[in-house]
Formats: sequence, C-alpha cells, structure tokens
Amino acid sequence: MERLPRICELDVEAINRTGPPEYPLSPSAPIQAYSNIYPAETPVELDIHEGVEVGVLLEGAKSHYYNDVSFRVEPGDVWLCPSWEPHGWRFTAQNSRDLVLMFLPEFLGEERLRDLPWLALFAVPPSQRPRVNGPRVREKVLRLGEEMVTELQEQQPGWDCALRLDLLRLLLVLSRDWRPPASLRAQSNLRARNLPAIMSALELVHSRPAQRVTVAQAAQSCGLSRAQFCLVFRNTMAMSFGRFCLHSRLRAAARLLTSSRLSIEAIAEQTGFTDGSHLQRTFAKHYGCTPGSYRSRPQSLQVGPPADDAAES
Repeated sequence: MERLPRICELDVEAINRTGPPEYPLSPSAPIQAYSNIYPAETPVELDIHEGVEVGVLLEGAKSHYYNDVSFRVEPGDVWLCPSWEPHGWRFTAQNSRDLVLMFLPEFLGEERLRDLPWLALFAVPPSQRPRVNGPRVREKVLRLGEEMVTELQEQQPGWDCALRLDLLRLLLVLSRDWRPPASLRAQSNLRARNLPAIMSALELVHSRPAQRVTVAQAAQSCGLSRAQFCLVFRNTMAMSFGRFCLHSRLRAAARLLTSSRLSIEAIAEQTGFTDGSHLQRTFAKHYGCTPGSYRSRPQSLQVGPPADDAAES
C-alpha cells in the first residue's frame, strides 16, 4: 500500500493556504457546520483552529495529514480533530462531498459514550483514534451524515438540537468497536460536565484573543483556587489552560501577520509574547517556519506539532 506523507513531509509548493480561516464560535453560537461539493481535485490545505472538528466524507476520496500519521478517506469514513491540532487535507477525486462540524466542547456537554466521556475520542494521538470498521458501520455513518446534511439545508425548528443528537450518535457508533489505550483509561476523569465551572475563563480568552490571560486571572474569574482551576480545566478540555491560551495567542499572531504590516515586535506586544525573539521561537516551534516566512510565503506554511505542556509559556 502506498504510504502517504505526513504534514512535515509535504511538498511546500503544493500547499494552498493564504492565511488561517475563520470559524466564528462562541458560547452563544457553539457550532458551525457545512457540507461542500468539490468538483475537482484540490491542493493540500493546512489548518489549526479552536473548535473540535468532526468530519464525514459522503462521496469521492480525500487524504488527511497529521504530524505523526496520514490516511486516505473514503465515503463513510470519519476524521476527528481536537482543538488547536495542526492538520491538513486534500480531495483526490472529482465531485467529492463532505460534511464538517466545528464546535466548542460545551455543545456536547457532559455526555458519555460507553464508559468514557466523549472527549476521550479526541484525547489520544491521531493514529489511536477510532476509525470506521466494516461495511455496516460505514452504512450507519453515511446515513447519519446525510441526515445531518438535510438538517443543515432545511433548518427546521430545532435543527441544532437534531445535529447534536446525530453527532452524539455518530461518535457512539465510532466508539463501539474502539479499544482506547490503557493510558487513556487512566485519565478517564475527563468531565465535560465541568464546563460551567470554567466558562468564565473561556469567555475571558474569547473576549481577549490578542492578549495574555494568566492562570491566576482565569482562576479568579471562575471563583476557584489556582490548583482547583488547573485540575478542572485539564479534566474538562483535555489540555492545560496554558496550552489552550498559547495556541490562541499564536493564532492571533498568525492572523496579524497575514492581515497587517505590523512589525514582529509590535505583533509580539499585541499577542502577549515577551518580545519579537520570544514570538519567533514559539511560532517556529508550532508552525514549522518563522513569522517572516509565514508572512512572505503563506503558501509554504508547514504546521508543526503542539508543544508539550512543559514548553508552554
């Protein structure tokens, strides 16, 4: 079987990205969904975004790229991306059609699938996430995908509730034959039910996308001690608050690089980095290129893996 390249191995000249796309999500509008038809094959596109992503290929063929694994996608296949995970894709057949749902964790709340919270499906590396296995599962996925497309197109009263229920059903179908790694079961304290407890911190980050929010500020906004807040946030969002904020600030920096002529120093000041050198180092570690290269040749963006929590700043 032909091996697909990973993100870091892609031909940079083939990448078709002119800047980070916008997916306007907020606590009052926690989901964005769309279904598109792609008449022709597409170049590679790369993305990193705040929302959790679930996608279904309905027709055609597609390739997905992550830093540690890549795979082909056929009709009835599903891909999962947690918040702030760099990933890429390209459509490899004419008239391909997909369904993509981008949402904040609060959209699914505290629901559990089997004996694990739904967040567990996203809290493992891409190679260990559940995949469609067998024709019966594929048929169910395609049926659910088409039902969600119909809800999107018709937008009858309660369509967002129908999307939520169908999305949960889709994740349940995926999880039934999935064997999560032992390391994940040891972390089965993920609890989306704690979202109300940290909502003030999320809203603080949403309202100040280009500023640095400290753990102390976030904890105070939630009425929790620093230690309590850090524990609750990690168990709710499957990442630390520091990592969440760092990726948010990097995205704000990337947006300013492609939409303004501000200097690197000015962008660093506006996005909460110590100075231009600090932004340069952090940006290169996460995006795989310097801010200057990203600005002058955005089509050559190579996205790197998220930093370990120990490297957060």
